[in-house]
Amino acid sequence: MAGTASVAGEVFVDALPYFDQGYDAAGVREAAAALVEEETRRYRPTKNYLSYLQTPDFSTFETEIMRNEFDRLAARQPMDLLSMKRYELPAPSSGQKNDITAWQECVNNSMAQLEHQAVRIENLELMSQYGTNAWKVYNDNLAFMIEIAQKELQKFRKQIQDLNWQRKNDQLAGGAKLRELESNWVSLVSKNFEIERAIVQLENEVTQMRQQQGDENKENIRQDF
Repeated sequence: MAGTASVAGEVFVDALPYFDQGYDAAGVREAAAALVEEETRRYRPTKNYLSYLQTPDFSTFETEIMRNEFDRLAARQPMDLLSMKRYELPAPSSGQKNDITAWQECVNNSMAQLEHQAVRIENLELMSQYGTNAWKVYNDNLAFMIEIAQKELQKFRKQIQDLNWQRKNDQLAGGAKLRELESNWVSLVSKNFEIERAIVQLENEVTQMRQQQGDENKENIRQDF
């Protein structure tokens, strides 16, 4: 485990997942899950990490009909049934059987309904004549849009793959450098230990030599007297 990178200026990640070993060892996954669970249990966010984003306006694309429908759903009211009144051809009521104006309104309604049906027939004929080509053009445009989206998807996938390869290469290179530095550190520590042991040994020898020299000097002085 090595390599310290700052995330959001607060959290520090100390890991090289492409280089570190031991993730598949028994109990490692469970231990990591336990640590995450413990941290999520006691962690309390101290700030809004989405404060740099604008407040979303969910009503931007709402129409009047949509707002009315949302209000109806919020009030738990039933949906209005489809009105077929515009397609009906009612006769004048019993009290208006002799009213010419009422009969004229019925005739006008009948003519409007007849014209509406005639327009529908014309639309069906136009669709039968030109609808196939229009549908083909729509499908061609849709296929073109799908092709562009797939190209964008492939581009993003390639960028993600290149980024992962770059991360892997950087981590492997950093791991190799850390391993080299660790090896040098171990070598230097070992050399320092050997040097310290040699120094201690030399100090002991010097102490012994001084003691021996002192004993010899004392003996010579005794002999002189």
